[in-house]
Amino acid sequence: MATSNHSSMTEFIIEGLTKCPELQLPLLLLFLGVYVVTVVGNLGMIFLIAISSQLHSLMYYFLSHLSFIDLCYSSVITPKMLVNFVSEKNIISFVACMTQLYFFLIFIIAEGYLLTTMAYDHYVAICSPQLYNIIMSHKISIMMAVVYSLGLFGATVHINHISALSFCGSHGVSHYFCDILPLLTLSCSSTHINEILLFIIGGVNTLAHTLAILISYAFILLSILHIRSAEGQSKAFGTCSSHLTAVGIFFGSITFMYFKPPSSNTMEQDKVSPVFYTTVIPMLNPMIYSLRNKDVKNALRKLVEGR
Repeated sequence: MATSNHSSMTEFIIEGLTKCPELQLPLLLLFLGVYVVTVVGNLGMIFLIAISSQLHSLMYYFLSHLSFIDLCYSSVITPKMLVNFVSEKNIISFVACMTQLYFFLIFIIAEGYLLTTMAYDHYVAICSPQLYNIIMSHKISIMMAVVYSLGLFGATVHINHISALSFCGSHGVSHYFCDILPLLTLSCSSTHINEILLFIIGGVNTLAHTLAILISYAFILLSILHIRSAEGQSKAFGTCSSHLTAVGIFFGSITFMYFKPPSSNTMEQDKVSPVFYTTVIPMLNPMIYSLRNKDVKNALRKLVEGR
């Protein structure tokens, strides 16, 4: 990828989350703890859904994929970040940088589409419960194929255009991983096409998802209000609240980071928002869906009690 026709840069230096030496050890311990909880939580969720017959439904099938995606894109970023906390010079090769960015984009884009798909799943389950299995059982495989394919497509488009840029000046990436915006600021060639692609793909992956989710939940709310029993309404709201919490945190942090021109970004300030969607959200999602879901809590209780 680093050729004379494109980039003269063979390696980058990752500046990291902070330049303060006294913060390196506390941050290492903090993010190591976060990553351990992330791995245990998401692997535990996948395992629990796989072995618990009461969780063998389409909703938990989506949830197992959410845990898989969270685990993958967290693992693309966090281990390298942990190494950087104890390294004197955080060097990453051009190829390794592009590879990290590529897989991160695949999974982060796929998560957006999966959360939107889960909103549609909730819509069908609440608005058309009698037809739910008929509608969703025929679409489930196609939906998941589309989710991962669109993640792969979006990542490939970005990487093809970023790897074609010339990086012939500073090689210090003002970030804790290889991300689009910090890399664009290092390019000595025109990044106009990259910025356009960022707005187009970023717009589709934020505004379109948000609009689709809002429309789904507007119909869901109308259906819930027509449920006569308070218990039924409470169950429906409980089913949706976990998903809405995950959606709000994910799209909120993504929008704050990417939905503005690169020229308006302050890289030191913009290190904060990615922490949420690269490390915190993958840790929180299993907690959100387990602590606020009776079926998951019952399945976990049965597993612990050996029943």
